[in-house]
Amino acid sequence: MLKSLNTTKFVSVAILSVILAGCGVSSPNSTGTTATLATSLASAPLAANVYLAQAANSKDPQQRDTNLLLAAHAYINANDYASAQKLLKSILPSLTQSPTLLAEHKYLTARVLEHTSTYSDALKTLNYPSNWSLPSWQMTAYHQFKAHLYQLNKQPIEQVRELSLLTTYLPPTQANEVNNTIWQVLQPMHEQTIKTFTQDAKSPVFAGWLQLAYIAKHYAVDPTQLVRYLGEWQKQNPYHPAAAKLPADLDRALNAKPFTPKNIAVLLPLTGPRANAANAIRQGILASYMAKQNDKVAVNFYDTANDAASAYQQALMAGAEFIIGPLLPTEIEQLQVMNAANTAATNAVANAANPDKTANTANAANPDKTANTANTVAAAPAAPVPQLFLNQVDKFTPDPNKFYFALSPAQEAADAAEHLYQDGVTMPLLLASNDALGKRMAESFIQAWKKKSDNVVEVYYYDGGDQMKTTVQDALGVRDSQARIARIKELLGNSVQADFRSRQDIDAIYMISTPQDLTLLKAFIDVNFSVFTQPVPLYTSSRSRVENESTQTAQDLNNLTLSDAPWLMQNGEENLMVNTLFSGWNNSQKRLFVMGYDAMDLIGRLAQMRSFTGYQFNGRSGALSVSPDGIVNRQLSWGRYQRGSFRQL
Repeated sequence: MLKSLNTTKFVSVAILSVILAGCGVSSPNSTGTTATLATSLASAPLAANVYLAQAANSKDPQQRDTNLLLAAHAYINANDYASAQKLLKSILPSLTQSPTLLAEHKYLTARVLEHTSTYSDALKTLNYPSNWSLPSWQMTAYHQFKAHLYQLNKQPIEQVRELSLLTTYLPPTQANEVNNTIWQVLQPMHEQTIKTFTQDAKSPVFAGWLQLAYIAKHYAVDPTQLVRYLGEWQKQNPYHPAAAKLPADLDRALNAKPFTPKNIAVLLPLTGPRANAANAIRQGILASYMAKQNDKVAVNFYDTANDAASAYQQALMAGAEFIIGPLLPTEIEQLQVMNAANTAATNAVANAANPDKTANTANAANPDKTANTANTVAAAPAAPVPQLFLNQVDKFTPDPNKFYFALSPAQEAADAAEHLYQDGVTMPLLLASNDALGKRMAESFIQAWKKKSDNVVEVYYYDGGDQMKTTVQDALGVRDSQARIARIKELLGNSVQADFRSRQDIDAIYMISTPQDLTLLKAFIDVNFSVFTQPVPLYTSSRSRVENESTQTAQDLNNLTLSDAPWLMQNGEENLMVNTLFSGWNNSQKRLFVMGYDAMDLIGRLAQMRSFTGYQFNGRSGALSVSPDGIVNRQLSWGRYQRGSFRQL
C-alpha cells in the first residue's frame, strides 16, 4: 500500500458544511430541493442498508438515486469496494440525468477504482464536463480528490494544477494551508521541468505558482536579481495568493546574506596515506578557481596530515574568511571538540568580565564610558568563520555557519530509493554485500523507502564465492521451488519433467556490491529468473561501477541501471582534459575531483540554499540542495547499459 505524501489533506465534512451553507442559494439554478440534495450527498454517516431501504421506499426517482449513491458512499466508507462497485454499475443505466447526481456517480466510481484498479483508470473516470453547473462542495471534493490521485500517480505538475483550482472554493484559512502544500510539492522539481509549464494562460493561478517557483530556483543565488524578478512577478500577478504573502522559506532566502570571502582556506591531508584522495579534491578546487578568474579571491591550502587543529589555527591566523575541509571524520570531530572548548572558554571570559548584570546596567549611565567599552570588547566573541566540511559525522550540533558535503554511499542509497519509487517500483528487493558498508547502505535505502511506502523491503546479504549463488537463489525463491520439484520426483519418479519457478511478487532489484562482485552477481540473477517469470529491472550504485569497462563487460551488464555523478556520465571537453592530465585516476578520484569543483562553486550559494530548501544547484557531482541542518544533499544522475555501452538516461 502506497503512503500518502502528506501533501493533500482532505477537507473535513465540517468545512464542506460551511461551504454548503453558502452554496445552496448561490447557484443560479438552485432550488430548495437542490440544496437539500447537495447537503445529503456531502457525506454518508449511516450504514449502507439504511440508504438502500430509503431508496426502496422512495417514489421520486431523484430521491431514490440520491439514496442509492449514499449507499455506495457508505460501502466505500466501510472499505467494501466490491459492493460499492456492483451498486454503482447497476444504477448507471437508469440514473437521473442531473449534473449533481452524474458527478457524484463519477466521483464515487473513481473512489472505488483507486482501490480496485489503477490510479490512471480512476483519473479517466473523474472527469467532469465543463458545462456542468455544480455546487461548491462538489467542486471542492472533485479537485481535492483529483489532486490526491495525481499525487499517487506521481504527476506533481497536475497535482499542483488541481490544488490551485481547489483553493478557489475554500475559506481563507484552508486555502492558505493548500497554498503551503502547493509550494512544498513544487520544491523537489527541477528548474527546467517547472519552466515548461509557466505560460499556461488557461490557469493563471497555476501558472503564477510555477513562475514563482522558477524565479526562486533560478535566481536564489543572486539576491539582487531575485528581488528584481520577484517584484516584477508581483506586479504581473497582483491578485495571486502568494503576491500578498510570499512562502516563508523564499522570504528567508531573500534576507539571507551570501558568503563572499576574499580569503579561502582549504584543509586537506596533502601528505600521508590520504594524499591521493586529497590531491584529486585539490585539483577540482583549483580548476573551479581558475575557471572563475577572480584575482580578488585568494585560495590557500593547509596540510592536516599531522594535526587538523593546527592547520585550522594557521588558516585563521592568515585571515581566512571561509574554510573548506577538513576531509576525514576524525579531523572534523577534532575541530568540533576544539571549537566547543573555545566556546566554553569565551563564555567563561564573558561571565568573568560581567559578573553582575545589574551593576553593568547601572554603569551604562556612568560618564566613564571608556571602561565600559573596554569591558564590552573584552567580552565579545570573535565572529565564527563559515566552514564547508568535506565529510559527514554522526553527531553534530547544527550551526548556521557549518555545512557538511560528502560523497556518501548511504545518501546515494537513499536517493536510489526515491528514484525507484518515481520509476513506479512498489516491491523492491535488496541484494547487499555482507559487510559494514553494504549494511549501512541497505539500512539507508530502507529508511528512505519507509517515507514513501508501507511495503516492506526485503534484504538479502551475500558473501563471496559459492555463497553468492545460494543467496541469490534464496532471494528469488528458486531453492524452495527446486526443493518442491525434488519432493515431487521422490513421489512420482524422476521421469517427471519440471522447471524451477522464481518469485513474482517483486518488481525491481537494487544491488549493493563492489565492482568485482557486480558482473557475477548479475549473472546469477539472470540465470535464476525462471522462464515463467518476466525479469525485473536491476539497479545499482556508483560503488559497483566497473573501472575501464570493456564492450564485453557492458554487454554482460545489459539493462542494468546505475547511479553516478552526472560528470562521470559525460564525455565532454572537460572530461577529456582531466583524463589526459590525470590518466592514472580511477573513478573514485574523479568523483573527488568534481566534489572539489562543486565545493568552490557552493560557497556563494550555501546561505540561500539553506534558507530555501527547494533551491537546487546542478553541480558536477549531482543536483545539490542544503537541508536546514546544513547537510548538502546530492541527487545523482542515472544511466543504463544497453547494447554494449553505457548511456545516460
